[in-house]
Amino acid sequence: MLITDVEVEGHGRVDVRLGGGRVVGIGRRRAGRGDVDGRGGALLVGLHDHHVHLAALAAEAASVRVGPGDVRDREGLVAALRQGAPGEWVRAVGYHESVAGELDRWMLDDFAPDRPVRVQHRSGALWVWNSAALRAAGLDGGGEGRFWREDERLRGFTAPVGLDLRGVGARAAAYGITGFTNADPQPGEGLAELLSVLPQRLVVMGLGDAPVKFLLDDATLPTPDELAASMAAVRPRPVAVHCVTRVQLLVTLLALDEAGPVAGDRIEHGSVIPAETMPWLARLGVTVVTQPHFPVERGREYATDVDPDDLAHLYRCRSLAEAGIPLAAGTDAPYGSADPWAVMRAAAERSGGEAVHRRAALDLFAGEPQHPPRVRRLTVGSVADLCLLHVPRKEALDLMSADVVRATFVGGQRITPQE
Repeated sequence: MLITDVEVEGHGRVDVRLGGGRVVGIGRRRAGRGDVDGRGGALLVGLHDHHVHLAALAAEAASVRVGPGDVRDREGLVAALRQGAPGEWVRAVGYHESVAGELDRWMLDDFAPDRPVRVQHRSGALWVWNSAALRAAGLDGGGEGRFWREDERLRGFTAPVGLDLRGVGARAAAYGITGFTNADPQPGEGLAELLSVLPQRLVVMGLGDAPVKFLLDDATLPTPDELAASMAAVRPRPVAVHCVTRVQLLVTLLALDEAGPVAGDRIEHGSVIPAETMPWLARLGVTVVTQPHFPVERGREYATDVDPDDLAHLYRCRSLAEAGIPLAAGTDAPYGSADPWAVMRAAAERSGGEAVHRRAALDLFAGEPQHPPRVRRLTVGSVADLCLLHVPRKEALDLMSADVVRATFVGGQRITPQE
């Protein structure tokens, strides 16, 4: 394939030839037609979403969104849960207590008594079921209908949810995404095969040589020695440790000190990183895969939910980079926006001293799939996972919008519709 008249960093406006899944030539523009006329738009390496939950994202099409941005209050929640025919299962996602308080089965019974309802908290960690749902699943043994981190067990008690994976792949291609790292802590049997319908490249945590995910919760937190032993048991594979509180981060750093870090070790989220821990992170060389859009998307809730002492340390970006800590980003979709351009924009426009330059924001999604902080560049011989824009690079960085994406290629094959 020949892509003509594109702007490539370090080369100006050139023609780019692809072959065998790689870039085989970058040269001066010639007269004549190619397979794709770039019209002076920038040709970039494709974006990689370094932290996403693909099956949950694909289930959104069969779900009702009930987060703070979707329903305002109790009345809005009730209306959303009563959509559809009585008796049909309702799968609601994105809930936060700011909508209507802390849920239990009895509240959901009041809201929607004539149908089985299950509501997932925005964190993805909690499901709340009403009585009709519990009875339908044979789980009505009393209790409040609240299930914390029990997705694997609950999966066998509900009808299969339709997964719109082809839609996920198509929407991601429109964003310029050429690869995903699926971050589920316990990939179910057959997950890799299920996800194989996606046109993007895949890294699935826990499978192959991908990092092994460790999910930490304060209520069940292991000791540093216990976590270090678990890390040692999977070496030489890298680990990816879910850290959303101070204590989780401290336990992880102590465990990494004891087990010894290896290339590819990651901190997922790094929601709270106190300044005094940054030299420690830098010494270990562990990568932080963060979500700089969360303080923007969730700012109102964070203002009341987060300990005041932690507010200055939320989802650091610029300070981590300046401390020499390897850094990358993921959308965490569906628990955050699936649009990487919105994440970049948030990283570049944040307040509080954590904003990064727009080029650095783009690089958060330009890393190698297995080594996120190693930024890929378009060179002869590089893999032809590419994103063609309507506009030159400078204009794209100014806009930071998915609207600039014109075409996406994986292994030299176009995965967006032809114009």
